[in-house]
Amino acid sequence: MQPTSCFTRWRDAPARSPRLRAGAIVVPLAGCTLLAACIVVSGCSGGAGTTARPVSATIPVSGPASSPPARAGLPAGEVNGPPPLPAPPPPPAPSALPVAPGAGSLAQTQAFPSTKTVAFRNAIYDLWLAVTTGKPRFALPAFFPEAAYEKVKAIADPRSDWQYRLWYDFALDVAAAHDLVGQNAKLVQVIVPTQYAAWVDPGACYNSIGYWHVPGARILYRKNGQLLSFGIASLISWRGDWYAIHFGAVLRSGGYGEVDDPTAGPGDPGPPGGC
Repeated sequence: MQPTSCFTRWRDAPARSPRLRAGAIVVPLAGCTLLAACIVVSGCSGGAGTTARPVSATIPVSGPASSPPARAGLPAGEVNGPPPLPAPPPPPAPSALPVAPGAGSLAQTQAFPSTKTVAFRNAIYDLWLAVTTGKPRFALPAFFPEAAYEKVKAIADPRSDWQYRLWYDFALDVAAAHDLVGQNAKLVQVIVPTQYAAWVDPGACYNSIGYWHVPGARILYRKNGQLLSFGIASLISWRGDWYAIHFGAVLRSGGYGEVDDPTAGPGDPGPPGGC
């Protein structure tokens, strides 16, 4: 998207491939069977004038274990107490939430996006998950759909522009935000300055279809007891939902990630403008 204003305020080093910091997965060990020695004693009889027959004993060294004798008060097989509890299952892997599946293939509307919908909350969850894990793919549902971008842009190859410029820059910006936020950060609030929202008419910024645009939303988070924030450079609409289109910066002069106006406290949303 070609803006009428640019408010890039911070640059980060070239994005590194972040590592997902996942919790340890407990893998239950395979159960083992204790082979109990089985002693079989033949019966004997004795009495006056008789000779006791010798006692024979057989101890098998292979084959399946036999069930141990039951102890008073316990069913068979529980001589040594109840069986151990099963190991807890491993924690679930993080995953993105759906925003508006398949919406990009549908026609645009002029509905003004709300920040109180499930779709918006899921979009913010996905963006935050991408930042905290350093994996941009988690934010794909919250990113402007490729199918919708093909309809919007009046350029020769919108699909290539989406993939090699928009998404590429977004991935770099997510890596930069991940380096900034680090670990043990908690999302607090997202401020969308809807007072700055404007409808971008067809023909502006190389567009063939209009959409709502809002600049400078703020992501507020808390880390080590301190309230911090950074911006989302541009959100635009498709069928009444907000999507991220430029994360750290609208324009940049090199292949590096950026974070929009990181600061202590809530920061200042905006300024207005852009497309």
